[in-house]
Amino acid sequence: MTNLLETIQSGRQSKPPRVLLYGVEGIGKSTFGSEAPKPIFIQTEDGLDEIECDRFPLATKFDDVIAALKTLVNEKHDYESVVIDSLDWLERLVWDKLCQQYAVESIEKVDGGYARGYMHALSLWREVLDLLNVLRSRGMVTVLIAHSKVERFEDPESSPYDRYSPRLHKHAAALVKEWCDAVLFATRKMRTQSEDGGFNRKRTIAHAIGKDGGERVVRAYGSPSCVAKNRYGIAEELPLSWSAFVNALTNNSPTPQTQGN
Repeated sequence: MTNLLETIQSGRQSKPPRVLLYGVEGIGKSTFGSEAPKPIFIQTEDGLDEIECDRFPLATKFDDVIAALKTLVNEKHDYESVVIDSLDWLERLVWDKLCQQYAVESIEKVDGGYARGYMHALSLWREVLDLLNVLRSRGMVTVLIAHSKVERFEDPESSPYDRYSPRLHKHAAALVKEWCDAVLFATRKMRTQSEDGGFNRKRTIAHAIGKDGGERVVRAYGSPSCVAKNRYGIAEELPLSWSAFVNALTNNSPTPQTQGN
């Protein structure tokens, strides 16, 4: 019988990062993924024509995504990163798969309804994550890209407020966020100021900081404005680029951080 004490591991273990990057359209999420080391894209939405990158044909079914991942697992290649672009379009394929299996027209009606469809969807999401885990064990970086949405957050310690989050159903979002080492929100640097709106009212005006509509940055810690986290102890805000992210990993504190888990 194996002595479990002999299997204990200690110290930090350097493994390829698992990154979820989300943000508004056109901010540069796909470009971020293309800057990862030797990336291969699994595209679930059409939008990579202007980006220089290797990619599988557009996935129109959930099985297309699984086939691409299994190809990377089973075939010899020299890719070092896998990028799924995007998760919210992948979620549509997940729902389509379940609707087909249960012969219904809506995820809301899967297995009789009552939100069972969203719970069944988690098994398909886990199938994707399990394959990504295999690729990570072989040294591949994972970059997951998603669009953003504004959600109402019911904070038990304060009044409810709106915040940015990945455009996924809450169950899928929770699973993916927990799996990832870093959840990064891509946005532009802005400042706000109050101005007289007339009739004794004030209005808030947003002004861009930097050129081209505002400097593009990622936020790596959660706040009332967005969902974010990282397990690396990197800076709260970084330029929106893969090199900036890698530099932050290289220069972070030797003591591992877990804020935002």
